Amino acid sequence: MSTSVATPDAASPSTSRRGQLRALLRTTHPRQALAIAVVVGLLVALMGRPPREWLVSAAAVLVVQLALGLVDDLVDVTEDSQTQAAGKPLASGAVPRGNATYALAVLLLLAVPLSLQNGIVAGLVLLATFVVGVVHDRWLHRTPLSFVGWAASFALLTAFVSYGGWGREAEGSAPVTQFAVLAAVLGVLVHFLVALPDLVTDNRGTVRHLPLRIALRTGAPKLFAVTVALTVGVVAAMVWTALTAGIAR
Repeated sequence: MSTSVATPDAASPSTSRRGQLRALLRTTHPRQALAIAVVVGLLVALMGRPPREWLVSAAAVLVVQLALGLVDDLVDVTEDSQTQAAGKPLASGAVPRGNATYALAVLLLLAVPLSLQNGIVAGLVLLATFVVGVVHDRWLHRTPLSFVGWAASFALLTAFVSYGGWGREAEGSAPVTQFAVLAAVLGVLVHFLVALPDLVTDNRGTVRHLPLRIALRTGAPKLFAVTVALTVGVVAAMVWTALTAGIAR
């Protein structure tokens, strides 16, 4: 007498849903979004503002950055499919486009009240980073002007921090000019650091952003070393500026 063990031919609905959610989360570029949100929260803390403002600032930035991650993959889905880019659930078909679009709508609905909770001016500045990101992904990402969106977004984030407070009536002040300029330079360097791991894939397609153009002349290892060194220097300058001149005027 023998017994047989039944093996399911397909994953259970709950397993399938979990897999879909994990794939959708990857499409939002969560590590990059979380890193930027944590840095913004730390900047708010450096200003001496209360913990509730650290949290709402970081949460608002996190949601906006997650939405931008979705926009990035939605815009690049054809390119990613043609170049067989790794780790792209939309391009591979693991995440239907409709699901990503729905998730983007939900994130934007969350982003508006979270942003405005930091004050009207600060909230509008943060929402402006989303607009800049969309313009970047749609028109600048594949060109030598790929650095513009990153520089503008990081500079705007300093304004979000400096103008922010608690509640829509909150009124801060403009950021220290030196700090905002350093943040813009840091944005360009982060652009290079994010782009470097994907240079081979980008070179197979139509992307010809600034990091790729420079890497083709200098070599990726040399460009990486220079970028890391400059990033350390700019971060140190930003910390020094925050501790001496401050972040807000």
